[in-house]
Amino acid sequence: MNESPKIYIALPALNELENLPFFIHDLQQQSFKNYILYVCINQPDEWWNIPEKRNICENNQQSIQYLKGLKDIIIEIIDCSSKGNAWKGKQFGVGWARKTVMDAINKVANANDIVVSIDADTHFNSNYLKSIVHSLQLHQQAMAISVPYYHPLSDNEAANRAILRYEIYMRYYAINLWRIASPFSFTALGSAIAFPMWAYRKIGGISPMKSGEDFYFLQKFCKTAKILNWNPEKVYPAARFSDRVFFGTGPAMIKGNNGDWSSYPIYHYSLFDIIGKTYYLFPELYTSDIELPMSDFLNHQFRNDKWWLLLRKNFKTQAHFVNACYEKLDGLRTLQYLKASQAFIQKRDEICLFEFFEEFYPNAIIQLQLNNTFEFNKLSVEQLNNIRNYLMEVEEKYQKLPQHEYE
Repeated sequence: MNESPKIYIALPALNELENLPFFIHDLQQQSFKNYILYVCINQPDEWWNIPEKRNICENNQQSIQYLKGLKDIIIEIIDCSSKGNAWKGKQFGVGWARKTVMDAINKVANANDIVVSIDADTHFNSNYLKSIVHSLQLHQQAMAISVPYYHPLSDNEAANRAILRYEIYMRYYAINLWRIASPFSFTALGSAIAFPMWAYRKIGGISPMKSGEDFYFLQKFCKTAKILNWNPEKVYPAARFSDRVFFGTGPAMIKGNNGDWSSYPIYHYSLFDIIGKTYYLFPELYTSDIELPMSDFLNHQFRNDKWWLLLRKNFKTQAHFVNACYEKLDGLRTLQYLKASQAFIQKRDEICLFEFFEEFYPNAIIQLQLNNTFEFNKLSVEQLNNIRNYLMEVEEKYQKLPQHEYE
């Protein structure tokens, strides 16, 4: 990698006039100065003719004028907001905005330059960009970094409760993937991804999903080579109720605030164990037609009860065959299996979390003062935050393990 790569900041922005000055402040405070900010201001063109959306269109125009008025920072503005320039048809949403801005960077960046994907409501410390450069220089084979995150709390109790419950779900999920050595152990946040441009080109860029583009993006990286999950600097996304995307943090908080956490359950740890046991048998599957713990699910997914035969034919070594099996049972199918199987567990989320602690971290039960009758909605914000922080510390230990070094 170059001694001093350039960093390109990839920022999609919709209705962000309030947040942009704080974002720009954080950027101006960076100790690493060799960067350019690329911003895609965006919304569907039809919103100009929808009265209740007009204020967003005008907010976007004000954002453009604000950015144009900045003199001490290099900014490239991609206007997908003005009348006639905004999204048309089905091509809209944060996925298209990220693709538009990243593809624009792809046209001008060198192979070893670095792209930092971020959101306007995300804060970061003054050494954030420097830390990204350092991490990728230390691990030059890494395709990307899934940057550690932490949602700061606010004076809004409802928002605090919702984001803590959501973060407990995310960290618990990630920890269990780490625990079974899943190749897809990452947390996908569009505001917490960085990668060298050569890696972006190698995977063919980002797919423009309306939501979840960050998940599929990192999964593409993982299917090609290793990604980093540790960086000494975190990002601090805002916790806000938002319906600008179809799923993710904002919609999860809205549903959760209304008492519906059904889309974000605490999957029982035993289901992850079944996935781990399936991983363990992949090498044997190369030579023997054996039953896997997930056979019923996988046979149904692939509509073939001998799906591995084609993999044996196409991959002539056990190592390549095993990698192909991992790619079949990827991050999406892992989630699909968990969703399908959780219904048969018939245990409350709190019981699933308690039994996880009981099995793997019994000291947490004492430290967090939990029992098997606790309920999330009856815990204080402080208690929820203590659970979040405990899980974060466990997750960080996994993120720092030596096997995740890629030199």
